[in-house]
Amino acid sequence: MADVSSAPSTTAAEPAPGSPSCRFCGHPLATTFVDLGLSPLCQTHISEAQLGEMEPFYPLHARVCSRCFLVQLEEFVAPDDIFGEYAYFSSYSDSWVAHARRYCEMMRDRFSLGAKHRVVEIASNDGYLLQHFMDMGIGVLGVEPAANVAAAAEKKGIPSRVVFFGEQTARALRAEFGPADILLGNNVLAHVPNLNDFVAGMKVLLADDGVLTMEFPHLERLIAENQFDTIYHEHFSYFSYYTVEQVFAAHGLVLFDVEELPTHGGSLRIFGRHAEDTERAVTNRVEALRRRELDAGVNQMEPYGRFTEQVKATKRNILAFLIEQKQAGKTIAGYGAPGKGNTLLNYCGIRTDFLDFTVDRNPYKHGNYTPGTRIPILAPEVIAERRPDYLFILPWNLADEIAEQCAYIRDWGGQFVTPIPAVRVL
Repeated sequence: MADVSSAPSTTAAEPAPGSPSCRFCGHPLATTFVDLGLSPLCQTHISEAQLGEMEPFYPLHARVCSRCFLVQLEEFVAPDDIFGEYAYFSSYSDSWVAHARRYCEMMRDRFSLGAKHRVVEIASNDGYLLQHFMDMGIGVLGVEPAANVAAAAEKKGIPSRVVFFGEQTARALRAEFGPADILLGNNVLAHVPNLNDFVAGMKVLLADDGVLTMEFPHLERLIAENQFDTIYHEHFSYFSYYTVEQVFAAHGLVLFDVEELPTHGGSLRIFGRHAEDTERAVTNRVEALRRRELDAGVNQMEPYGRFTEQVKATKRNILAFLIEQKQAGKTIAGYGAPGKGNTLLNYCGIRTDFLDFTVDRNPYKHGNYTPGTRIPILAPEVIAERRPDYLFILPWNLADEIAEQCAYIRDWGGQFVTPIPAVRVL
C-alpha cells in the first residue's frame, strides 16, 4: 500500500487569479495537457428543427495538476445539463453487455455472493449489468441520474433511483436500503465534477466488510495510443493508477487489487475496501502497476508535455487519409455517434464534406445530427442501401464487434477504417 500520509490534502490551495484549481487537491492548474479548442457537448444530438439554431461550444482544454497529476477539464456545464437526459444506452453494445456478465460471474465466485448480499451500481444506465446479478438471485439497486435510461432499467425489473451520487445521497440510500456489500461503478468516476464528494459517498455506503470496484479508462493507454477523442466535456477527469490511489486513500479507502482490461482502449478495474478492514491484503498487481507507472514518470511533468504534438500529428494523418480518398472519388460513411467520435469530428473539422452520414444502433439518435459537425445519424440498414467504399468506425474500441456485424460491406468491396491510435484500414 502507498504511504497515505504522502497523498495530497483535499484542502484547496490558493489558486492564482483567474486560474482553475485541481478538483482533487485544490492546487492551481497551470500546465496544459492538450487543448482541443472549442467543442459542443458530445451527447447533445441536434434535431432537424434545431439545424438553424446556434449551438453552444465550450473550451476543451485539459490540464494536469503538478501536485497530484490528475488530468482534468474545468466544469463549464452542470451535470444536470449533461446527464439529466442521456443518449447513451449501454445495452446497444453486445460486447459491453458480455463484459458486464463476465464481471458479475467473477464477483459472485470470488466473493461468494448470494441472496443475502446487496449490490449497488452507481451510474447503472439501462440495467445492462445489474440484470445479471438479479438473475443470480442477488439483491440489486441502481443509482442513475438520467431519468430516460433509468426508466429502461425499471422495465427490466431493476429498482433504480434517479439521483446524482455523493455523500448526502449515500447517507439517504444507506438509511433506506442498508449498506452495499458490493458497490460498483463502470465509467462513472471520470464523469464526476465533485470528485471528493463522490468518493466520500462511497465510503459512507460501503458495508464494513464490503468491496467496491470502479472501471475507468487508463491514462497510460490514453497517452500511449493517442486517444485524444476520449477527452470530452462529460469526462471531467482522466486517471492514472498513481493518482486514483491517492484519491481513495484521502477518503479512508484502500485499493487492494487492480486489473488491466482491454475495454475502451485500455481500462483499469480497481478493487477497494475500508482502511479499517484489514482482512484483504494488497496484491502484487497493485505494487507492480504502481512501480511501472512511476518508472514511466507518472509523477513527473515531462511525459504529459509530449501529448499535444502526438495529437496534432494524429489529426494531420486522419485528414490526409480522408482527403486522399475523397479526391479519388471514394464515398465514406461513419459508424457510430459516440462521445469520443464527436470530439474527433469537431477537433479535426470532419463534416459532410468527408462523411456522407453516420449510423448508430441506438434508435434514440436516429434522425438527429452530430453536435457541431451536423452529420446525419441514420439507422445501420442505410449502409447496405448506399454501399459506401469505406466505413469509418468512430467507436474504434468496438471495431471487432462492428466489423463482424457489418462484414457484408465486403460484398461490394467496402473496407473498414479506424482512426485511433493511427489511421488503419482493416
